[in-house]
Amino acid sequence: MDPENTKKEVSAAMGNAVDHMLQEFVGVRTGKASPGLVENLEVHVEAYASNMRLKELAVITTPEARTIMVQPFDPGVTGDIERAIRKNGKLGLNPVSDGKVIRLPIPELTEERRVELVKVIRNMAEESRIRVRANRKDGMDAAKKMKADNVLTEDQMRDFESEVQEFTDTYIKEIDEKLAEKEQELMTV
Repeated sequence: MDPENTKKEVSAAMGNAVDHMLQEFVGVRTGKASPGLVENLEVHVEAYASNMRLKELAVITTPEARTIMVQPFDPGVTGDIERAIRKNGKLGLNPVSDGKVIRLPIPELTEERRVELVKVIRNMAEESRIRVRANRKDGMDAAKKMKADNVLTEDQMRDFESEVQEFTDTYIKEIDEKLAEKEQELMTV
């Protein structure tokens, strides 16, 4: 086990937890149309007998500030896409289809819905914090193992653990900052 590579792996894993949270944040709507709201939506496509992401099945655009337009590459999957959007309760969107194109009007957010969405993003942030802490624990366990295997001395192990803790603090702070930004965005739109 190499201490430097282990630190890089721990830091990268923590960064991935933050990136995952930011991807989830994109799917929480703020009252304005964004392709990110639906592009990663899983769609079970009968014609292909599999689950695919919406962005793999269609062109997603925002022709107006409050409308998302989904134009499937294959018009035969329009119904599957429409069903997937309706089933996803988190989105709260009501698709309108003409057989070739699906329009998703984005309704105005009510105060009650904004408060619900803030709770949702707080849960997403907490899940990311848990992932970061789990990666911290993995890093600390790796330090102990390297100490037991005589790869690290006692002082080197303390330095290693200190660096892992610094990574943890940095990523937790980033999560808190991004959460505050998203909350502000949700409440002021």
